[in-house]
Amino acid sequence: LHSKEYRSPSQLSDGDVLVVGVGNSGAEISKELSRSRRTLLAGKESGHIPVRHGSIPARYGFRVFRFLGHRVLTKGTPIGRKAGPKLTAHGDPLIRVRPKDLAAAGIERVPRVAGVEDGLPVLEDGRVLDVANVIWCTGYRSDFGWIDLPVLATDGEPIHDRGVARSEPSLSFVGLVLQYSLSSDVLPGMARDHAFVANHISSRAGSGSRALPELDAAR
Repeated sequence: LHSKEYRSPSQLSDGDVLVVGVGNSGAEISKELSRSRRTLLAGKESGHIPVRHGSIPARYGFRVFRFLGHRVLTKGTPIGRKAGPKLTAHGDPLIRVRPKDLAAAGIERVPRVAGVEDGLPVLEDGRVLDVANVIWCTGYRSDFGWIDLPVLATDGEPIHDRGVARSEPSLSFVGLVLQYSLSSDVLPGMARDHAFVANHISSRAGSGSRALPELDAAR
């Protein structure tokens, strides 16, 4: 079962469950399941927010994170160009559920899943887990293969300048990871990127030019 299809523990068969992936979905689903059955969680988290979500320190902390992700860690700054790819190369940090919450719930942490043997998951350390259920919380991957234009790099990602396809300026994107900033795949960043793309489309419609607008437009 993939996390996108998970709704409640009633979907599962009786018996133990292995949750694969320690992102926010994996942590929250495993915590819920641990109330009714033995739950194992495979993988390693990509860090966690050090303050409790919703607390006063978190409110101020998130404002700082939001400012950094929206104004500092962008493709328009040296630190953004250097740190951005590293920050997006792994999963998001845990926000609501922290490692100590998983331990308190009695969830068993196990290494990554390395393969399958007779229909059962095999861990990196060689153990074969005899579990009745497996929930995959391994995230998602973009797929732009349906775009029949020479606008994709060898890794399948669009080649663009702030969302505008470099070889086809009439094609634009919004919501890409690190499209312009670390906030580009969340609402504040999407709004700014959308304004930039809309300005580009408007300028092309008015002038017929294929030139891109300046990168400091629509901040």
